[in-house]
Amino acid sequence: MKAVFASLILATMVFAETGRSTVIGSERTRNLRGLDYAPMLFEYHRQTVDDGHHFFTYPRRDTTFQKDFYKNHKNAMAFFESDSGSSHRFAIAVSPILGIDYKSSTALGDTIWPAIDGGLFIRGFADSLDFDLDARIYSEGHAAKKPKSYDYEVFDVQSKDKGDGGIDYVSFARYRAHLALNYAWARLQLARDVLHWGPGYYNNLSLNQFALPYNMLSLDLTFGPLRIFSVYADLRVNSWSYSKENLNDRNLYAHRYELALKNVTLGISELQVLYNENKPWLFVPIAPLFIEKGNYSERVNNGALAFDVNVQLFKSARIYGEFFLDDMESPYAVYQNRYSNNRWAAMLGFQVAHDMDIKGKFLQLGTIAEIARVEPFTYCHYDTAQAQIAHLGLPLGNPNGPNSLAIDWTLYSRLFWNASSSFFFSIHNKWLWKGIDYGSKIDDPYVTKRKKFIDGAPLQYTIAPALNYNGKYASYELELTFGEIRAIFLRTTLHW
Repeated sequence: MKAVFASLILATMVFAETGRSTVIGSERTRNLRGLDYAPMLFEYHRQTVDDGHHFFTYPRRDTTFQKDFYKNHKNAMAFFESDSGSSHRFAIAVSPILGIDYKSSTALGDTIWPAIDGGLFIRGFADSLDFDLDARIYSEGHAAKKPKSYDYEVFDVQSKDKGDGGIDYVSFARYRAHLALNYAWARLQLARDVLHWGPGYYNNLSLNQFALPYNMLSLDLTFGPLRIFSVYADLRVNSWSYSKENLNDRNLYAHRYELALKNVTLGISELQVLYNENKPWLFVPIAPLFIEKGNYSERVNNGALAFDVNVQLFKSARIYGEFFLDDMESPYAVYQNRYSNNRWAAMLGFQVAHDMDIKGKFLQLGTIAEIARVEPFTYCHYDTAQAQIAHLGLPLGNPNGPNSLAIDWTLYSRLFWNASSSFFFSIHNKWLWKGIDYGSKIDDPYVTKRKKFIDGAPLQYTIAPALNYNGKYASYELELTFGEIRAIFLRTTLHW
């Protein structure tokens, strides 16, 4: 009986959580935080303990969005829906969001207080069309004389000395959005979001949730256990959005093919980045990018291919890995691994998860660990700010970038106190060796040379506990970081 009760509670909680948006997608660790805390971590938790096909291509359509729309959104500040007799079914919900943060970090060299954001979360559907928009305006006070962007995106500095309003502050706006047309086995989507492909949580190598958001067009096809995802994305070539270098074009085309068997998922991801060229044919899912790449100038295009596998064990654990190939001279040269024209990365991980009922309250427990190696010059290209596999100066793939070795290990738990509130706690350990040689930065122009992997790189260890309370209309977050980097993050979010 307890097992049945726990299953029902889990279904209710998962639907209530993922039903807030049209998609199940990447986490928002830098900005646009909402009530949900670490939603992708618990999506991977679900993929560890549940039956069914296990796909690892995100953002993924939330198939419960329309079905449970009234239940999940009826209490929004504004709610509209079609009449029961209408030939066209639609519904729209609008919620204001208000947040206040305190942020301080030795890596940033700054303390940000107060940091206030406010905006609207709009979501809805009309027949086969669904959409959501999370748009915010931010205002921050910075202690540093030369403030840096906390989320690495562009911001405006207002100075009282320049007559901008009598005080010093930073202001900016952010948004993420999805607009999609759905068919039984297809989804065509325009979005501003981040792609996350593969079974890893921290260290996916091809496309990773910790990249910065970009505008995209995607086509998602699902045929039973087979999934094919094709995407075009508009990238920025320079880390500063206002830079004249961003008058140039950097275009990403990517395909992912997944075969989800009973307990095993096999995936192939392929990428192609074009600089000042655009070839719409590459969007076609049947066009193999690793072959098509040879039809264009090598100086302005950059391609990569990745293979990944996920194995579920006894509905309580999973083991997974990914191999990423940026370039190679020959298979034997990759094995020898001497020169920089053999650029690759590899990741291995495992997750253990368990759900249980404690006196009528639902508890989720788990641990996840990964190790990732990224060779020098991986994601780089011939010239600075051209066809790097990057956006706004950060890699689209592994967030540690080229010439790095990282180990991540997290213990986590979530307790559902009742139908509308939960408590989350985690401890994240990270060991990072980041190279200091040429070929360690994403914008280092590629040259053929004898490479050295993390030669002389110091160990950077951090331990980061996190605590969150998530309620019906409010959430409270506390994140601390100790070690080579010291940081504190406090946030209150109000949502109606």
